[in-house]
Amino acid sequence: MDEAGRGALAGPVVAAAYLFHQREIEIPGLDDSKKLTRIKREALFELLTNGKTGRWGVGEASLEEIEKNNILVASQMAMARALEALADKERVVLVDGLPAKHLGREHVAVVGGDGLCPSIAAASVVAKVSRDRTLFRFGELYPVYGFSSNCGYGTAKHLRALQDHGPCAIHRRSFLPVGSKTLPDLDEHKKGR
Repeated sequence: MDEAGRGALAGPVVAAAYLFHQREIEIPGLDDSKKLTRIKREALFELLTNGKTGRWGVGEASLEEIEKNNILVASQMAMARALEALADKERVVLVDGLPAKHLGREHVAVVGGDGLCPSIAAASVVAKVSRDRTLFRFGELYPVYGFSSNCGYGTAKHLRALQDHGPCAIHRRSFLPVGSKTLPDLDEHKKGR
């Protein structure tokens, strides 16, 4: 199990759970989604979700849930929903990162698991591609922020758009610099100060 979008400035947080049909399966190129190109992630997503390789579940926590509960709790809410969608209550869950005390399920936290464990890597890819597709749709509604390329993360272009236009409806106002009255000086930031 893994999540995507925890550090983004906009949009939901999305989690995925993945269960391979058989043990010791080899998926060429499968790795932590952050280490893969968008094209490679999309190809792996198609392979992982064709029903032949395994089963998966996806869950998300909304912007409102992130703002109300904080990103950590919202991430674990998304994880619980992904497990519910997977509909497997028998196995112990492997979770990328730290223990998920709000998961409500027996689990083992694996630090760096998305680069070590195939099922976590698969969940990483499914969560990332699912979330990216959501942000691409938001990119059509709010083109000025560049969501189709930054997926809600704080790139220089995104920060500049926030500075010039302020936040839109999908920005996380509890996150800095979105909720800050003073956004960072991007020219100074570029100089490394």
